[in-house]
Amino acid sequence: MKNTIKKPSKTRKILTVLLLLAVLGCLTVSGLDLFVVKSTEKRILPAKELSGHAFDCALVLGAGVKENGRLSDMLADRMDTAIALYKDGRVPKLLLSGDHGREDYDEVNAMRAYALERGVPSSDMFTDHAGFSTYESVYRARDVFAVEKAVIVTQEYHLHRALYIAESLGVEAVGVSADLHTYRGQPIRDGREVLARVKDVFSCLFAVKPTYLGGIIPVSGNGEASLG
Repeated sequence: MKNTIKKPSKTRKILTVLLLLAVLGCLTVSGLDLFVVKSTEKRILPAKELSGHAFDCALVLGAGVKENGRLSDMLADRMDTAIALYKDGRVPKLLLSGDHGREDYDEVNAMRAYALERGVPSSDMFTDHAGFSTYESVYRARDVFAVEKAVIVTQEYHLHRALYIAESLGVEAVGVSADLHTYRGQPIRDGREVLARVKDVFSCLFAVKPTYLGGIIPVSGNGEASLG
């Protein structure tokens, strides 16, 4: 009696291919995530190490604002960190970049009001109302506000991506962490950030254009020119 060897079924073959693709996808995501983190970690500095460097501004990346216009804890910490850099003379201007894509939601003017209340002059604050994403904020900082050298202010988990984008777009940047507190829901943000890093690797690779550009408002001038 001849031994018969069963050939793998078509279904098993498909499942094997799908499994291999899933493993390859996970390895790609993990590899790109690790690359973004490791390639930027040395450019995250304590504020005291900024002395002796000339920066155009601190680029403050937006985050959530409550219905009453109050800043979320994360955004308040970003603003407090940037205001301290300004008052210590480490940066000459603040560029506030966030989402103001709807009439009923405005991160940017809330950030500006917060800084005004703490003594930052209107002339030294620039507002970017179309910073709908980290990538768009950095892109517009370069092309709309003529930023060449910046201190990026956000929480550390977010800084890696922002610094990677800046380097890819030709903006010389370092980061200062705004981690002044522990934030609820951070494990979820960390997971989303892995996917966001991968997405922005490809955004940089393909030089994706932001939603809006517009006329140039150099950050070296008067911030009131950017009021919208």
